[in-house]
Amino acid sequence: MKLVIYPPVDEIRCASIQAVSEIIVITNCPDEATAESEISDASAFFGKLTPAILAAAKELRWVQSPTASLEHFIFPELIDHPCVLTNMRGIYSDVIADHVLGYVLCFARNLHLYLRQQVRCHYEPIGGEAARATFAAGPGTVNAIDKAHLHVADCTLGIVGPVDKALPEGISAVWAPEQLNRLLEASDFVVIAAPHTPDTERMFRSAQFAAMKNSAYLINIGRGAIVDLSDLVVALNDSEIAGAALDVFETEPLPSDHPLWQMANVLMTPHVAAASVHIAERHLGVVVENLRRFMAGKPLINIADKTRWF
Repeated sequence: MKLVIYPPVDEIRCASIQAVSEIIVITNCPDEATAESEISDASAFFGKLTPAILAAAKELRWVQSPTASLEHFIFPELIDHPCVLTNMRGIYSDVIADHVLGYVLCFARNLHLYLRQQVRCHYEPIGGEAARATFAAGPGTVNAIDKAHLHVADCTLGIVGPVDKALPEGISAVWAPEQLNRLLEASDFVVIAAPHTPDTERMFRSAQFAAMKNSAYLINIGRGAIVDLSDLVVALNDSEIAGAALDVFETEPLPSDHPLWQMANVLMTPHVAAASVHIAERHLGVVVENLRRFMAGKPLINIADKTRWF
């Protein structure tokens, strides 16, 4: 069996892949031209497949994408090809969950606003000015400061993600995409964790922001193309939603003159929600596990639906 790798991986990773079996012939290609010439008799490919490489393949049965998202990987010839495509979904889940929770806690406890006050050496509780009259009513009275700080356990988190008809542990309900507005109306935090596909592109526009609570926050750690940033700016300016946290954008990096930079109720990070020291090991683990399964004729993990891009 022959496996073609392009772009090339380092010697340590290549050795780990080779360790699966001595009978595997691995070609770690330094350039696309080499990959094109080597793919002819290969049954497996790992890396960035191009139309030219695929066109030269005669025996290809399995392609392992190096990414979880497939919008920059899929092309018509690959969709039509009989090979099985697998991706890297799942290896980032807990890391991204940490990032989302960080956003949630920042908004819930107004940390994004207190950090801005700290830079100005300004000491005052959020809601403080409006709370002074309430304080006069005596201890135990719910005041404006209390109301300005969310109790996370009281909040509802709505996740917009890939198709999953099962009810995972800890999730109270799973709704079909056609019921998106039901999720938007119920959620205090709306988290976009969906892939970029023809169905999700610009999925969030003015109508979706209008369906959210005025007190709700939008979080996007999925793909930038899912959210129309112009419509988001309008929704924020009109107080249709309380704020937004974005790790991905329509254009990356976000232009320095974009109005989102100046909004106090917006948190932005530079596409780092999946950053972790554990990802490289997990990434290699998927390749090795799938190669073992492929060699043994067993079902592969992370099989993608090429027609749906995930």
